[in-house]
Amino acid sequence: MNSMYFTEEHELFRESLKEFLKKEVVPHIDKWEKTGDIERFIWSKFGEMGYFGIAYPEKYGGLDLDLFYTVIFLEELQKINSGGFAAAMWAHAYLAMTHINKEGDDRIKEEYLTPSISGEKIGCLAITEPFGGSDVAGMRTTAVKEGDHYVINGSKTFITNGVYSDYLVVAAKTSPELGNKGISIFVMDRDTPGISATKLDKLGWKASDTGEIAFDNVKIPVNNLMGEENKGFSYIMQHFALERLIMGVNSHARAEYAVDYVLKYMSEREAFGKTIDRFQALRHTVADMASEVEMCKEFNYSITKRLNDGQYVVKEASMSKLLSTKMADEVIYKALQLLGGYGYMEEYPLARLLRDSRLGPIGGGTSEILREIIAKMIIDKKEYKPAT
Repeated sequence: MNSMYFTEEHELFRESLKEFLKKEVVPHIDKWEKTGDIERFIWSKFGEMGYFGIAYPEKYGGLDLDLFYTVIFLEELQKINSGGFAAAMWAHAYLAMTHINKEGDDRIKEEYLTPSISGEKIGCLAITEPFGGSDVAGMRTTAVKEGDHYVINGSKTFITNGVYSDYLVVAAKTSPELGNKGISIFVMDRDTPGISATKLDKLGWKASDTGEIAFDNVKIPVNNLMGEENKGFSYIMQHFALERLIMGVNSHARAEYAVDYVLKYMSEREAFGKTIDRFQALRHTVADMASEVEMCKEFNYSITKRLNDGQYVVKEASMSKLLSTKMADEVIYKALQLLGGYGYMEEYPLARLLRDSRLGPIGGGTSEILREIIAKMIIDKKEYKPAT
């Protein structure tokens, strides 16, 4: 492992996490992939081990560790070959909880962050809408202030943990006439009257519950507003850097898993009297694959270091997601090919890995949107700045 970024303590954490996942998670993965329902007990176990609190303040039960512990958490989750299970965990810990931690006041943190860290409550982040997709500014969900309440109407879709979560972090327009400058962020309990959810059937990520959520005159107290009214867009953009880096790290980790699996398979599989890792065409394919993984991994580690140091890395994180997700799809496609007919069989890991990986260039901002964001920064010299 690269000692430029990882200490001995990091590696001890990695080994402990690997053992935990092998013992507590892997035996249940096939069942959760079939049912699409991750049983609640595992959330509590993750909480007991402190895995949800890695990046959060000790005041609320967290460990307040550096971002490379988060990288290890993400990497090892990818290597148990369930993109859906991994997504449920990191969407809770780094999408919903990030907003609670950054924009929530002390009451909200006590009520939502503390039980999220312990695994008692599961959160989801609800931004994407049926008619908006990657166009956050085009959202139609509204929050109208009426006395001491806001009334929420609208819908969200493609929301990870959108069906079984206990609370929702929701973006809505408080001043629609202001466009993207009129968005606010709220937290609300799942059992609030007027909230309904429908589970979506997906190509991959089968273990996670991805939902479409409707809000029908949902009344929430004004103190469930997080941060300042109409500052929601800047909060969302600020946290997108972390989300995109997470998806970049996920990508290099699952691609690395595919390469490792293929190396083992090729060393055992024989054809024409020798193992197939002796055939030049296949050897050179693997050399390309491993090189691409390593390049993305090193880039992602360098971005992690800069983000951990407090730098604003929206450009680099966008590049990470764009290139790493593309790389992962290509590497996993080649890995499946190297297994021949066995790659197409469900009893081997590559079929599921290929399906799960395909969401990478779509979720968290499509590759097409990312290219335009990057083009604005490098061609139009547009600057994205942190929320103040």
